[in-house]
Amino acid sequence: MDPSSPKSTLSFEPTMVRDGRTAREIYEAVKANPARARFGFGEKLAIVNIDFQQAYTRPDLFPASAYVTDPKQIDYTNEISALARSRGMPVIWSHVAYKDDGGDAGVWGTRTNTADSLQNIKYESERHAFDPRVEIDFAVDLVFTKRMPSVFFETSLPSYLTWHKVDTVVLTGGSTSGCVRASGVDSLSRGFRTIVPEETCADKHESYHYANLTDLQLKYADVVAVQEVIDWLKAKPAV
Repeated sequence: MDPSSPKSTLSFEPTMVRDGRTAREIYEAVKANPARARFGFGEKLAIVNIDFQQAYTRPDLFPASAYVTDPKQIDYTNEISALARSRGMPVIWSHVAYKDDGGDAGVWGTRTNTADSLQNIKYESERHAFDPRVEIDFAVDLVFTKRMPSVFFETSLPSYLTWHKVDTVVLTGGSTSGCVRASGVDSLSRGFRTIVPEETCADKHESYHYANLTDLQLKYADVVAVQEVIDWLKAKPAV
C-alpha cells in the first residue's frame, strides 16, 4: 500500500467495554441471559475433582494459599461424586506436588521461593495431602498427582476418559481462575462437553472467581447450579 494513501492513516478508538460493573455483576448478567446457548450433557459423564488438597482448602492451616468460596463446596463435590460412582461413571481426583528441588515445576515455580510457593508443595506433605473431608474411594476412583494447571497436561486422564467412553466432563475444585479454567479449556479442546457446577469451585478473590466463571460460561463450558448435575445423575439408573 502507498504510505501516502488515506487508508494508511485510519485509526480506531478502543472498543473494549468499560461499564463499571464488578466481575460478579457481569457474571450474574451472563448467567441470567435466557438466550444463552449451551453444550448440554451427553450420555456419560466423569466427575473431575481438581486439587482438593490442604494447601488450597484449609485456610486454618495454610492461610496464604487456601481459599473458601462456598462453605458447602466439599459437601456438594462429595455428593455428585457419590452419585456418579453409583451410576458406574468415573470419578477422578487430582492434587499437586513436586520433587524436593522443585525442578519439575519448571518455569511456573520460579517467581517466588517461600514456604507457601507452588514448587514447595512436596510429595506426602501436609500441603499435598487431600482434605480429610473429601470422600475418595481409592478402590474405584482414579487419583493422581499433576504438576501443571490443567488436569489433562501429561496425565493419564485423556486415555482414562476415552477408555470409559466419557463424553461429558464435570469440573470441580480450585482455583477457578487457575486449574479449573485451564482444565476447562483443555476439556473443550479435546472434544468433551464441559460442565462447571458453580458451587463446587473456589478462588482466592471474588473478582478472579467470577471473571473466570464468566469466561468459562461464554466460551468453554456450561456453568450451572450443582443441583442440575445432581438432578441429571439421579435420573440415571444406579448400577
